[in-house]
Amino acid sequence: MVDILHRIGVKTPTPEKVYGALTTVDGLAGWWTDNTSGSTELGGVLEFRFPPVGGFDMEVIELERSRRVLWRVVDGPQEWVGTTITWDLRQDGNYTVVLFKHAGWKEPVEFMHHCSTKWATFLMSLKSLVETGEGSPAPRDVQISDWH
Repeated sequence: MVDILHRIGVKTPTPEKVYGALTTVDGLAGWWTDNTSGSTELGGVLEFRFPPVGGFDMEVIELERSRRVLWRVVDGPQEWVGTTITWDLRQDGNYTVVLFKHAGWKEPVEFMHHCSTKWATFLMSLKSLVETGEGSPAPRDVQISDWH
């Protein structure tokens, strides 16, 4: 198994705003994709769509206020189903540090390379949303290839 790992610092005095951007439909739509719906509650399923390429359904399996969010991919591309996405948050001075992990890839296929780059651009969108009030969610995200 292989994982995608990223670390980013978001300038904010507490992790609350970052946590809110990860645990509300409006927050998620503000940095990842405009086409976000579903339940952000523990056990709920979030639906993220990226027309015309597809989407993902995530089951919320762990919420620790202002510290941790954990999803399991229950529907989407074959390479994603069964993987987990973890957001660990901690305060470090003026920054909330986000340790991101997309874990459980069976092998480092080319699509994983693409997804790693896209996660990085979306993490920058999350940072921008929290720091400035405006993110770059799909379809206004950085396009890196025909896969978007």
